[in-house]
Amino acid sequence: MIEIKPIQPHQIEDVKQVILAVCQEIFQVPEEVIRRHDNLSDIDQVRSHYFDNRGIFLVLLDGETVVGCGAIRYLSSDTSGDICELKRMWFLNPYRGQGWGTKMSYMLLDFAKRNDYTKVRLDTVDEYKQAPAIKLYQRLGFYPIERYNDSACTVFLEKLL
Repeated sequence: MIEIKPIQPHQIEDVKQVILAVCQEIFQVPEEVIRRHDNLSDIDQVRSHYFDNRGIFLVLLDGETVVGCGAIRYLSSDTSGDICELKRMWFLNPYRGQGWGTKMSYMLLDFAKRNDYTKVRLDTVDEYKQAPAIKLYQRLGFYPIERYNDSACTVFLEKLL
């Protein structure tokens, strides 16, 4: 059975392996290059970085196997209210294009609304290599915005809640 649930501590390493595998597939670079740009330390500290910081971290499970993930975390506040960030949306290839990204996105956006966020932001590295993900976000109502962080990403999107 495939289901979406909050991450459990014993799943942290599995989540990191999903992210690394998908990044290697999409960007066609070795794991060392990915780890140089992203040490995945937020996942090692998932409790403090997400759950204790007005966020959530979800995993897509096929039985007991982690096959995808996605998260919300507090980002900042402005005159319109609190802003969160959609993070770590990665799914192994066999689980893409089946609606799991949409379902997880709805769950994460619903969490953000219930927690009184007024905006959700996200960033992606490459508009061409991540075109399917960007199309998903656009279908969900995200629109382009100016850079909001100093990451290596090139695409920045936002959605009003």
